[in-house]
Amino acid sequence: MARPVFIVDGSRTPFLKARSGPGPFTPVDLAVQCGRPLLARQPFSPDTFDQVILGCVNVIADEMNPARVAALRLGMGEDMVAFTVQINCGSGMQSIDTAYRYIREGHADMILAGGTEALSHAPLVWPNSGVRWFAGLATAKGVAAKLAAAFKLRPRYLKPIIGLERGLTDPITDLNMGQTAEVVGHLFGITRAQSDAYAAESHRRLAHAQAEGFLKGEVETAFSRDGKFFDHDDGVRPDSTAERLAKLRPVFERPWGQVTAGNSSQITDGASWVILASDEAVARHKLTPKAVIVDSNWAALDPSIMGLGPVMSATPLLKRNDLTIQDVETWELNEAFATQVLGCLAAWNDDKFCREILGLDGAAGEVDRDKLNVDGGAISLGHPVGTSGNRIVLHLVNTMKRLGTRRGVATECIGGGLGGAMLIEAV
Repeated sequence: MARPVFIVDGSRTPFLKARSGPGPFTPVDLAVQCGRPLLARQPFSPDTFDQVILGCVNVIADEMNPARVAALRLGMGEDMVAFTVQINCGSGMQSIDTAYRYIREGHADMILAGGTEALSHAPLVWPNSGVRWFAGLATAKGVAAKLAAAFKLRPRYLKPIIGLERGLTDPITDLNMGQTAEVVGHLFGITRAQSDAYAAESHRRLAHAQAEGFLKGEVETAFSRDGKFFDHDDGVRPDSTAERLAKLRPVFERPWGQVTAGNSSQITDGASWVILASDEAVARHKLTPKAVIVDSNWAALDPSIMGLGPVMSATPLLKRNDLTIQDVETWELNEAFATQVLGCLAAWNDDKFCREILGLDGAAGEVDRDKLNVDGGAISLGHPVGTSGNRIVLHLVNTMKRLGTRRGVATECIGGGLGGAMLIEAV
C-alpha cells in the first residue's frame, strides 16, 4: 500500500534580485545558507536522511551536481546519496515529487528536497564561430600555422551571447518565455491594464506579508563572505501602482504587446528546501508534520502556450481526486507573467475551452483571487527558475497553517510546454 508522505519543515533564502554582475551567492551557497538553519533545528542529525534531491537549471561549472556538493557542505556525510533534477521552472517541485514517490513506495523514509538558482551567475557564451576559431588556433601545429590561424580572428567571434537569454527561449518555437505569455494573453483577451493591476497587487501583497511578519520562520537570513547579510526579498516595490506600471514599454512585442518588465517575474537568486518524511520517520523522531502530500500531476502542451501549464496539470489532478476548483481553499500559482496567470484563470472560466480541451462538462469556474497567491508571488519576489516550484509548495504549506485552511494546490507553468501541480492537505 502507498504510504502517507508528510512535509515536516522547510526554509528558504531571501530572493535577491539580479542586478549588475554575479550576486553574492552561487547556487550551492544559497542551498547551504538556508539548509544549515533548517537542519540545525531538527531533532536528528543531518546524516539521518536517506538522500538529497535538488532542482537546479543553470548549474555552474564549479558546482557540477550541486545536490551532492550542498549535501557535503551541509555535513550530511560522505555516504549521502544526492542528485540534481532539471525540468526548467518545475525543477524545485520535481525534487519534492521524486522524494514523495520514493517515500510513498517504501524506498526511503526521509528525504531533503529543494531547489536552488543563481540567475545572476548565468554565463556569457562564445558564439560558435569564436569556438571554431579558438579550436583552430589550439590545434594548429608550428609557429607559422598558429600565426595563420590567429590572423583569421574577426571581432564578431568574440562577441558574447547572454546565456540566460538563450536559455529562456524555446528551441522548438523560437519564442522566448515573454512571447509565449503574449500568445496566452491574446487567446483570452487579457488587457494591459489587467496585467498591470495584477502586478501591482502582487507587490502590495508581498509588502504586507513582510510588514506583518508572515514570512518569519520561512525566510532565513543569508550571510555573504564579505560580512553582509540579506534578510528579505529585495525585489518588492511597495509603492508600485497600475498607473506607474502603465508607463513601461512592452519588452517582447513592441509596440503593442502586453508584457513589460513590470508585470513579469524578476530575474532572481534564491534557494528553498523542504523535509519530507514517512509516518514511520515522523513517529521515530517525534516530528510534527505540517501537511501531507495527497497527489501530484504533470502535463505537457504546445510550447508556444506553455503558460497554460497550470490549467493542464491541475485540472486532471483535481478530477482524479473528485474535487472542483471551488474545493481548493488556498492556491499558489507561480507568477511567471501577470498575463499568463490571468490567462489561466480565464481558461478555467471559459466554457468552450473547458469542454473541448479539458474534457469537462462546462466551465470549471472562477478561482477566488482572495485564495490565490495571498502573499504575492514571482512578480514581486522573483523567479529563480530551479527554486520556484519548491518555494510555492513550502509557502503554500505555511500559508494554509496560518489561515487555517485544509486543502491547497501549488501549480506552475514550465518552459518547453509543461505544467506541474501538487495537492496538499493540512494535518
